[in-house]
Amino acid sequence: MRIILKDMVFYGYHGVQDEERTLGQRFIVTIKLNTDDVHDKYITKLEDTVDYTKVYEVIKNVMEKDKFLLLENCANKILDTLLESFTLVQTATISIRKPSVPIQGQLSFSEIEMIRGR
Repeated sequence: MRIILKDMVFYGYHGVQDEERTLGQRFIVTIKLNTDDVHDKYITKLEDTVDYTKVYEVIKNVMEKDKFLLLENCANKILDTLLESFTLVQTATISIRKPSVPIQGQLSFSEIEMIRGR
């Protein structure tokens, strides 16, 4: 099974530039969690699966309470925490998008994507 939380928007203080860590900005996060398909047919109650409201809270806490110079560090913390907290998750893919990029030039956004498994 794959659980997807797509385009969650958070306001955080991450970036290499001092202004990014002082003023903050929006970040858009998508997470894809994969579980073992063998167990899918046994899911009958919330305790049998991954509670995605709790997944959201983990991501929200890291995005809004911590500060990182690099989005890669932020993604690593989220992935480590999710894999530690949710034993049913076998692999996780996260993308963190930064719509307001401090680059002299035109682009829609910058984004990193990481995949982590057990």
